[in-house]
Amino acid sequence: MPNLDLPILVVDDAKFSSMVVSRALNNAGYRDVRVANNAPAALTMIEERSVSVLIADWLMPEMDGLELTDRVRQQDEQENHYTYIILLTARESVDALSEAFDRGVDDFIYKSDMSKQLISRVFAADRMADRQNTLLTANSLLMENNRELEASSIINLETGLCNNRYARERLGKSLRQAESRGGASAYVLIGIRNWQSLKRQHSAAIMSELAIGIGRRLSHLIRPLDALCRVGDNQYVIIAHFSHSDHCTTTAFRRVYDGINHKALKTTAGYISVEAGMALCKADAQKGTPSVQEMERAAVQGLVDAYETRRFTETVPDLSENA
Repeated sequence: MPNLDLPILVVDDAKFSSMVVSRALNNAGYRDVRVANNAPAALTMIEERSVSVLIADWLMPEMDGLELTDRVRQQDEQENHYTYIILLTARESVDALSEAFDRGVDDFIYKSDMSKQLISRVFAADRMADRQNTLLTANSLLMENNRELEASSIINLETGLCNNRYARERLGKSLRQAESRGGASAYVLIGIRNWQSLKRQHSAAIMSELAIGIGRRLSHLIRPLDALCRVGDNQYVIIAHFSHSDHCTTTAFRRVYDGINHKALKTTAGYISVEAGMALCKADAQKGTPSVQEMERAAVQGLVDAYETRRFTETVPDLSENA
């Protein structure tokens, strides 16, 4: 059954011609038929309320049917909408019709045979426009759902480890715990120093295997209650709490440093060795509680130093801004 509420716009500078088309559509039962006498007026009407089918004369002053098609396609893109465009024409050359299809026209009706073709072409246009707009709507909803899932997700999909969002939440909790119960918070930033070099040597699939392997290796080296997160393409973080501040030192994480640097990781391309730099950023509540951002900044600077010196570095956050 045709959709008799299908929004249709007829555009023709010849009032008699537009009247013939609109009357034929009304007689066929269509209830939402609007008429514009030129292309600029048609664009204004579409901006006010979109249409599913546009029937326009090819040859019009000011702006012809092809130029109108270009403008409508631009509006469609902005509105995430699809307008089925039919041109009325007396031109039957293959080159002319080919150009029109390339410009985005969907169909033609020859004026010499309009009375026989019009309604059947509109029936087909209704189905195609409805299908296309349904797909656009579904795709838009899917993209929105993906954005919401990504915004709320705490998992790095490639490795299965927690991501940067979770790392910040966990670090914040650790800092509050140290502030209320004493002890110290540890934020250990691990960077794979030769990651870019490895990317130039291996495929994306191999690099993905390597990222997963690094995550697995680290998860076996940390303490059971410590948190391990992947916070960047080549960066991982360990977040830990120590009941005694004196225990929060690089020595506590030495087995992690040695385990990732001194033993190659197995991939389908063979065993691959990584060069890891590590920086421990320590927050002792007795000396003041830093913010998550201050901890992150100090750790990044510490990792830069670790890359340069090739040593496991220890740093503390700068609390001068809170003084």
